[in-house]
Amino acid sequence: MTQPSDTATAPQSARSGGQILVDQLMLHGVQQLFCVPGESYLAVLDALHDARIAVTVCRQEGGAAMMAEAQGKLTGRPGICFVTRGPGATNAAAGVHIAHQDSTPLILFVGQVARGALGREAFQELDYGAVFGTMSKWVVQIDDPARLPELVSRAFHVATSGRPGPVVVALPEDMLTEAATVADALPYGQAETHPGAADLAALRQRLQAARRPIAILGGSRWSAEAVRQFSDFALAHELPVACSFRRQMLFPADHPCYAGDLGLGVNPRLLARLREADLILLLGGRLSEVPSQGYGLLDIPNPRQPLVHVHADADELGRLYRPALAIHATPQALAAALADLPAVDGAWPAERRDAREAAHADYLRWSDPAAITIPGPLQMGQVMQLLRAQLPADTIFCNGAGNFATWVHRFWPFRHFASQLAPTSGSMGYGLPAGVGAKRLWPGREVVVFAGDGDFLMHGQEFATAVQYGLPILVVLLDNAMYGTIRMHQEREYPGRISGTALKNPDFKAYAQAFGGHGERITHTDEFGPALARARASGLPAVLHCLIDPEAITPTGTLQGLRDASLAARVAAGR
Repeated sequence: MTQPSDTATAPQSARSGGQILVDQLMLHGVQQLFCVPGESYLAVLDALHDARIAVTVCRQEGGAAMMAEAQGKLTGRPGICFVTRGPGATNAAAGVHIAHQDSTPLILFVGQVARGALGREAFQELDYGAVFGTMSKWVVQIDDPARLPELVSRAFHVATSGRPGPVVVALPEDMLTEAATVADALPYGQAETHPGAADLAALRQRLQAARRPIAILGGSRWSAEAVRQFSDFALAHELPVACSFRRQMLFPADHPCYAGDLGLGVNPRLLARLREADLILLLGGRLSEVPSQGYGLLDIPNPRQPLVHVHADADELGRLYRPALAIHATPQALAAALADLPAVDGAWPAERRDAREAAHADYLRWSDPAAITIPGPLQMGQVMQLLRAQLPADTIFCNGAGNFATWVHRFWPFRHFASQLAPTSGSMGYGLPAGVGAKRLWPGREVVVFAGDGDFLMHGQEFATAVQYGLPILVVLLDNAMYGTIRMHQEREYPGRISGTALKNPDFKAYAQAFGGHGERITHTDEFGPALARARASGLPAVLHCLIDPEAITPTGTLQGLRDASLAARVAAGR
């Protein structure tokens, strides 16, 4: 993390607000940013012309904000996005909401009307505090260029402190052209909150006394070193470990303590293990609606299972669940402290070892794609086997929202930190922009975007951004000609009454080629392997357009099966 210098800076000669702002970004360590240009911040664009910051010009503000959020999620440093006022800001709101629910550091700089026009509903004017107040940690408008160093520094600190999240900074266009003489701020630094000795002793005592403990990892403020340290700790303590929804990169799937993830369509044996646990260690996460299975996994406010909750933000401790032990600490600090804990007294009981081994065996059975067969000639279970065999272990997988994501979450073994980009907020259209952000950040890493047909076209125009910047990401696009998740719920509640969920799709192979990328159309399983090899060898952004039988609504369920089950339930209920 960036650490502040203890040397004060001297006031510089007069600079425009735009130049002062860009200078602050550079001293805070910003190397990349994403934007859709607008006349409201032309002075910033001019200052960026000579700056050592890589600017990615995007096709829609929502995509730009998601690219920035993806970099924040991978690095722990604030992703940076610039958009123009009014519709530019509202388009970017989806990325801000993702950063809020995913606890990702993000700073969105938004153009604003001139100061003299404020309050008159000028062209594209918005009250940004009202628009973003409920989904941001802080919203500020900077009216004086001399305060830019102070307030931009504060934005970096707020975005990264405690539970990280988004900050929105409004920039009146005439403020950006006004000159001021002011000293730069010092580089921001992220403080770690460390657990106390008494907390560690209490945690050690509870872990040593437990017969059926389990850990759940989630949230942000992790690092590769923290993952390694906690992995070693779990093995030394015979501790099964589950990951929260779309946080699978926090623990290696091939580790003997891994028990699976708490997402949608979770392994029933994992749920049973959590309900029978005599100690749950919740580290970094909030156990919100999806991982808690609709807030049904633990009783609110008093869980049946003894709960140790560790979180970087004190306001999250006891907010929903009253823990038996609350520890205010970041995951990185807690993992480092656990690495220094003394060894336990004596050997662990066989019951602990057996439970840990059984948990991992349950995960391996649940995540084996070889056992999966779906309707139609294209078998996604075999596709996942091919991907597992051919892609590097540190491949970054990106996805938006939809039933298609189950293929990744259940059947791809995440083994490396910073290898998963998926919105816990459930935002459609996230995968492609996230893939662009990841590949822009780390060109040497392989990046795969999993998308559904409805999901992909929410931000499909960002494929042009991938082509423009020469980013050879691979898109595996599953096309079943419908909004599949909504259709699934529709068939459960209103079987056979299709309304508002059918889609007429383009030829996505031709779509990719029209942008200057590589495209393949795949209808049978035996076509996937050769198409994958050609796409990876092309050196271009690529789309593998996979036509899926509409009946295959989930890896283990069909539309007809949903209808039959729904009708049977209605008959049984006398309806």
